[in-house]
Amino acid sequence: MADERDHDEDAGEVSLDLDAQNGDLEAAMRDAVAAVEGVESGDEASSPAAPAAGEDEVSRLRRETADLRDRSMRTLADFDNFRKRSERERQDLRKYALAEVMREFLGIVDHLDLALAAAGGADDLKRGVELIHRQMLDLLRRHGVKEVKALGEPFDPAVHEAVSREEDPAVQAPTVTAELRRGYFLHDRLLRPAMVKVAVPAETPKPVADPAAP
Repeated sequence: MADERDHDEDAGEVSLDLDAQNGDLEAAMRDAVAAVEGVESGDEASSPAAPAAGEDEVSRLRRETADLRDRSMRTLADFDNFRKRSERERQDLRKYALAEVMREFLGIVDHLDLALAAAGGADDLKRGVELIHRQMLDLLRRHGVKEVKALGEPFDPAVHEAVSREEDPAVQAPTVTAELRRGYFLHDRLLRPAMVKVAVPAETPKPVADPAAP
């Protein structure tokens, strides 16, 4: 629970940092837009700087243009820095997205280490492996991984990969009769298909035409 709280706090800090960066960038953009609007409208109150005493119109416009250019460059620099920080944060999230899941898998690895180091007969080892297997399946289910139904199901090429085929007069449609490798979904997306053996209806032999028949 402490790790989850720390993770939530870190995510909150990242979110607040991004919000602050967005606020700084938006403020800089607003300043630049306001300055441009002030020059276009000729409104002295909205101009970036008031004209100095004795300053002619050309000098005033040159000074305002230089000020606008400086504001624009600062805005572009702020935006570039924001873009670089955002990209680094996305890379970090992508790089460490599985940290919590991997931490849970480490507990299963610990149990495997204990099972391998324990002294006992084959039955004890089998029971230990079965326990670890159930633990791993439970962990996968908690994270949205579920099995593809295969044995006894109608053959579905979207989720089943047929590697063997046999005729069976007892089936009316292609049916999975053996599961050679289990398939899995991640939520609603197929992670890998199930590798199966398929029984198909037996073909009825066609009658041979009698050449002597009219």
